[in-house]
Amino acid sequence: MSKEVVSKSNTRYKYINLVLSLLCDAIGMLTYLVPFFGEFADVVWAPIAGLILIKMYKGTIGAVGSIIVFFEELLPGLDFIPTFTLTWLYTYYIHKPKEIASS
Repeated sequence: MSKEVVSKSNTRYKYINLVLSLLCDAIGMLTYLVPFFGEFADVVWAPIAGLILIKMYKGTIGAVGSIIVFFEELLPGLDFIPTFTLTWLYTYYIHKPKEIASS
């Protein structure tokens, strides 16, 4: 594959991850809408969110992010933190490994 095709593929994957990150953060914040049910929903959502994040972001970033999102969802009052989106920002704009930096 040419460098241009790989770059377009990486860019597309980057924005798919952004949309999925925003969606997962929105799901995590939805528990604020229903009083009392929200805390039960967080107990169910926390491990699911951890698994999704570790699948979306490979390596150390995914492992650390999944632990953070797990505890962030379990602890009351922290659902407003957009962990998935912050992980996306870190992955694509702060960390920038070689294969991502070219996109």
